[in-house]
Amino acid sequence: MRLQNLCLRILILIAIHTTSLHLYVESTQPPYSCDSSDPSTKLYPFCQTKLPISQRVEDLVSRLTLDEKVSQLVDTAPAIPRLGIPAYEWWSEALHGVALQTTVRQGIRFNGTIRFATSFPQVILTAASFDAHLWYRIGQVIGKEARGIYNAGQATGMTFWAPNINIFRDPRWGRGQETPGEDPLVAGKYAVSYVRGVQGDSFGGGTLGEQLQASACCKHFTAYDLDKWKGMNRFVFDAQVTLQDLADTYQPPFQSCIQEGKASGIMCAYNRVNGVPNCADYNLLSKKARGQWGFYGYITSDCDAVAIIHDDQGYAKSPEDAVADVLKAGMDVNCGDYLKNYTKSAVKKKKLPESEIDRALHNLFSIRMRLGLFNGNPTKQPYGNIAPDQVCSQEHQALALKAAQDGIVLLKNPDKLLPLSKLETKSLAVIGPNANNSTKLLGNYFGPPCKTVTPLQGLQNYIKNTRYHPGCSRVACSSASINQAVKIAKGADQVILVMGLDQTQEKEEQDRVDLVLPGKQRELITAVAKAAKKPVVLVLFCGGPVDVSFAKYDQNIGSIIWAGYPGEAGGTALAQIIFGDHNPGGRLPMTWYPQDFTKVPMTDMRMRPQLSSGYPGRTYRFYNGKKVFEFGYGLSYSNYSYELASDTQNKLYLRASSNQITKNSNTIRHKLISNIGKELCEKTKFTVTVRVKNHGEMAGKHPVLLFVRQANPGNERPIKKLVGFQTVNLNAGENAEIQYELSPCEHLSSPDDRGMMVMEEGSQFLLIGDKEYPITIIF
Repeated sequence: MRLQNLCLRILILIAIHTTSLHLYVESTQPPYSCDSSDPSTKLYPFCQTKLPISQRVEDLVSRLTLDEKVSQLVDTAPAIPRLGIPAYEWWSEALHGVALQTTVRQGIRFNGTIRFATSFPQVILTAASFDAHLWYRIGQVIGKEARGIYNAGQATGMTFWAPNINIFRDPRWGRGQETPGEDPLVAGKYAVSYVRGVQGDSFGGGTLGEQLQASACCKHFTAYDLDKWKGMNRFVFDAQVTLQDLADTYQPPFQSCIQEGKASGIMCAYNRVNGVPNCADYNLLSKKARGQWGFYGYITSDCDAVAIIHDDQGYAKSPEDAVADVLKAGMDVNCGDYLKNYTKSAVKKKKLPESEIDRALHNLFSIRMRLGLFNGNPTKQPYGNIAPDQVCSQEHQALALKAAQDGIVLLKNPDKLLPLSKLETKSLAVIGPNANNSTKLLGNYFGPPCKTVTPLQGLQNYIKNTRYHPGCSRVACSSASINQAVKIAKGADQVILVMGLDQTQEKEEQDRVDLVLPGKQRELITAVAKAAKKPVVLVLFCGGPVDVSFAKYDQNIGSIIWAGYPGEAGGTALAQIIFGDHNPGGRLPMTWYPQDFTKVPMTDMRMRPQLSSGYPGRTYRFYNGKKVFEFGYGLSYSNYSYELASDTQNKLYLRASSNQITKNSNTIRHKLISNIGKELCEKTKFTVTVRVKNHGEMAGKHPVLLFVRQANPGNERPIKKLVGFQTVNLNAGENAEIQYELSPCEHLSSPDDRGMMVMEEGSQFLLIGDKEYPITIIF
């Protein structure tokens, strides 16, 4: 939400909620409709739970006046007392834990029995675990705690605007930290796992039914990954995206979220794509999401995204045109006031039929009914037994610790400086502006955590003789206390530097212009490392990648750890890794680029490189330049080996009539996936078996990533792409087999320049670690 509307919104919220306060908020009972003890409502068909939801919603909408209908099209929907319908707040956040960002957001309150919620690592670090079951369990906890807060009477909404599944396309993006990284498969799997967990589905899906534990919303649809960079902002940015890039990069996470995750919400993004505002794009919202992908839920705008279509972008000629555009496109609810202010006049001016309002309300009230908010007393409904003591439970806090442990990535450790010895380390120096501030652990979009442990506190639990100095007064580090830091470092057995970024450097509405550490951080690190008795440990807090090439090649820096923003238990997890009580296994979910990459305009949305202009492409799939660290990179205290089973199928026959086969400009025969057909696609699925062995002396959890590459990369094909990932827990010396099921039509295909998925005849290679295995496709 833009700041200029903040004060007005607060006043409106106060006015709206004051009118219904005595009806719904005074008690600790959660707000609901259709009280069976109230004779004035129990006879309404919309209160009869045996009827289909579609029939109940149709009845409810038919009872509303035009003014009442319009009032329900915004995120802060007022009560309709004559029908016993309480106020509802559509906007709540739960990116990595149930959150409360500002006083504007009234969906969740931490002012009663429940004052805290479990705060997990920021999503980019959780993604580094490459553990879909962990993501699901986090979603489960968030959904359960959300429902517990509602049951305690501290929520007026159960629709949560998470997850953020945009591709981390550019390393400077301030919101990249909120995403699962740069790979579409990972982002899609994360979306499915998180959504299923939040909404109350099983890990494998298919058991949800109508009733939702809480509602998840995949955002920001689509091709949104620029906030504010060198004079360009997200409100007016027109992303020029090829059909090819849409097909294999920007859209797949949303398709997975809808088709597999069964998300009940989508948020359309601020920006335009190829000239059309996302929230006014009928082809995107209605034809693609609802028609082709089968979306069953509601679509919200990002906050004030309707207003900007007229006020900033000039796409709509009048406010009423903007309202008509978005509702006709398939959007349902406006975060903001534009629909409240201009929908009625749009109807009166015949720019908008009332049937479009009814369509939107059908989607909105369907979600509220699926949440059980029109089923009478919630304590007697599914999820009604989730009590306040289940919020911040020991089990949930333990999962927050595990998520931090499994996500933290060891980037450098050539001489095995880590793990440090608990017996031989008599004194410790902890230096850096991120070492002793609990807020730095949390990233953005966070709520009040159950409890926090900073890196300094975590390390002090191991070494009592620990001295601390921030080195810089803040992360920007415009000035550094190098002499004091050096003095402390000289007196310690071991030195831990806790540096990096924070929300002053990267956040919503603030992209970076550099990839190096801010201010004098590098100078401080180098001086301390040079003065210390032994090589130092450098810990980096950051969501986006940082060019730390200087540290990578500095022999005085023995180890580097990326800790992201590790959540409430981050300090404990970090200390356990440093002192060997946990074996790190995280792997980077994004490429770490050199500073030289900043020459590439952030506004260039192309994924694929262009040799003629020197454009290097983006992400590990297409970027052909130098890297600081690669996607999927991550060390462990153990060494692992891989072996592909010899019985893996190496020839795939996809026979078709000759008129289904065409040749591209390089005379390579290829076939449209749509022409192959579902039956043959299903028939040609095959299993890849990988044997993994832990050669180390410690037990470890290890993500195993399976890639595929063309025998002849180029011609706009990816250098390689991820087709599967799993984690395996192995004791020292232990081995195990894991299996991946691959579908050639899905995993071995790629889009042509029309965005159509095609299969090419010839050889491809499966890649796992340093092993390759050929697969030949024959038409």
